[in-house]
Amino acid sequence: MRSISRFLLGFSFGFVVFLTSAQAQFKNGSQATELNLPRLSQHGVTGQTIGISTVTINYSRPLADGREIWGKVVPYGQVWRAGANENTTITFSDDATVEGKPLPAGTYGLHMIPGKEQWTIIFSKNSTSWGSFSYDEKEDALRVTVKPASGDFFETLTYTFDDVKPDSALATLRWEKAAVPFRVGFDVKELTLKSIHNQLRNVGGFTWAGYDEAANWCLDNGYNLEEALKWEDTSIANEDRFENWETKSRILAAMGKKEDSKKALDTALSKATALQLYVYARGLQRTGNSALAFELYPQVSKRDPNHWLSHVAQARIASKAGDFTTASKEMKEAIAAAPDGNKTQLEGLLAKLNAKTDINN
Repeated sequence: MRSISRFLLGFSFGFVVFLTSAQAQFKNGSQATELNLPRLSQHGVTGQTIGISTVTINYSRPLADGREIWGKVVPYGQVWRAGANENTTITFSDDATVEGKPLPAGTYGLHMIPGKEQWTIIFSKNSTSWGSFSYDEKEDALRVTVKPASGDFFETLTYTFDDVKPDSALATLRWEKAAVPFRVGFDVKELTLKSIHNQLRNVGGFTWAGYDEAANWCLDNGYNLEEALKWEDTSIANEDRFENWETKSRILAAMGKKEDSKKALDTALSKATALQLYVYARGLQRTGNSALAFELYPQVSKRDPNHWLSHVAQARIASKAGDFTTASKEMKEAIAAAPDGNKTQLEGLLAKLNAKTDINN
């Protein structure tokens, strides 16, 4: 009885169209409903992370199989399932935008109306139907129009994510020689800030590092600096460290509070280990602030004269002064004490010093 109903179901939805657009599973034109059997249009999933949000497209992938797709297998001007078999679905983990228009988080049936010059992309609140046969415009959550383009030939219908940016990406349907893109975006800053607030209520909120990371993210993005400063103060209260004082100094500088920034940096440097001092000074040197870097290099050996980086710092000071004999001697001592993973790089610096070449250039 169920086999008979399977065939009748096909006819009730317009069996000829069903066959042509979806590629039937069996040669007699029917689809399996009771058994899990290989399909001609195999299931595919593609996704993309944008910021901390995700977009996921679930779809079945018909083959071109020598057929004329656009205007024939897939008619122009008619709602199409944008794939094969069950609804093609698209899931947004957070509130999103499509072509600049808002779309709430959730899973939607993805349908399209192809045209020679323009396509309509439809996001339906109904995501559990078979194809587009029961599509109802009243269930639309959003419609957008886009321009199709000509692309490389794709035998199998494929969705890709292209032109990925920090806050958006192009979701593109590709089949035969058509490429149909629509831009998906998220308010990454707002969503990340909301996520940070939630995360700080959990384990991250009981450590110095959690608040420091939150403040650093705000600082890097020039966003929410007033709260970032409060978070950094909480980080310092949790554990007084070089890292959080250094971050605080940069937040204050970004807020235009130069004197407070300098005081915070002085506090940070007073708490730094030899390793932290050297890494910080080297970072200054790489970003063009050599003057301050060479004010800090002498402090590295004062903090820990036996640390191998203290010898590297002394080598840099001597090299800058043109004293390659002293610089080579210091570098040899650094090599002798350094971890194995650092020796090769230091040996390269020693070779430069032996050739009387300043290693700071």
